[in-house]
Formats: sequence, structure tokens, C-alpha cells
Amino acid sequence: MNKGKYTATIRITITAVFMALTIAMASFGIPVPGGHLYLCDVIICLAAILLNPFEAFIVGGLGSFFGDMIFYPLPMFVSLVTHGLQAVVISLISHHTMKNHPKIASGIGVAVGAVIMVVGYTLGKTFVYSTFEYAMIKLPYEIAQGTIGAVLGMILCWRFGIRKLFLKLVASKEKTAPAAH
Repeated sequence: MNKGKYTATIRITITAVFMALTIAMASFGIPVPGGHLYLCDVIICLAAILLNPFEAFIVGGLGSFFGDMIFYPLPMFVSLVTHGLQAVVISLISHHTMKNHPKIASGIGVAVGAVIMVVGYTLGKTFVYSTFEYAMIKLPYEIAQGTIGAVLGMILCWRFGIRKLFLKLVASKEKTAPAAH
């Protein structure tokens, strides 16, 4: 197996694990007065900081789509588009801006991603439920979910060292992969 295939296998596996975590976190919400908070944004933000835009879309877009399809199918296409776009934008900003300041870049990325999530779900709920009023009632929960996801995703990535572990795993596998025969 050559180094490229070995690294690709590691990246596919990591993407699949993050996608499974997104589905799991989309399956239940923390009850709050008047609604629920879902923690899938934590996983989406963390994965998008670490992964490339395509992998981030798989985690955010498809992960939340399948989570909704299994547990609450009405907004599944809203989730596909909104969380998919959120993940791609976070990944692009995290990987392609301020390369000398990756923490700041990922902070900007998750902030923009939270705005995308709030706007996307507000517009999506207006369309899905055919009422602007319902979307406005849910707006504070969307803002809280986006903020909590962005903050906890950043904390997990940077404070708990998940980015360092991710880079070590991917870099070490690129260097130590068996040579092709």
C-alpha cells in the first residue's frame, strides 16, 4: 500500500467517525423551555476546522441529513444544505486564511458558520413550515445552538488538543506508511 492510499484510508475513517458523531448528536436535543438544543454543531465545527471542505461537507451536510432522515425527516434537506454549507465555509476559512494564525482563522470560520446556520435554518423553517412566525419563535434556539457549537468546537479543537492529535495522526501515517511494492 502506498502512502497516499494509507493516508486516504485514515482520512476516510476519521470522516466516517465524525459523520457518525453528527448523526448521534442530531438524534437527541437538550430540552429547553420552548424547544430543544442540538449538539451536532459542536461536531460539525470541530470536523470542519480539521478536515478539507469536501470531508467537512460529508460530516456536516450528509451527517445531519441522515440524522434528520432517521429521527425527524421534515427538515432533512434544510439540514443538508445549511450544515453542508456551514461546514464547507468553516473549512475554507480555517485552511485558507491567516495561515500564520490558525486559531484566529478557525474562530472567524466558526463565527461565519454560525451565522450561516442561523440564517439557513430560519429561512428553511419558514419554507418547510410555511410560516415566518414559527421560524422567528425558534430563532433564539438557533442562535444558542450556533453559538454553543462554535464555542465548544473551538474548545475541543484547541484547548483539548484534538487538532494536534489529528495532525500527528495524519502526518505520522503519511511518513510511516509502508512503501508500495
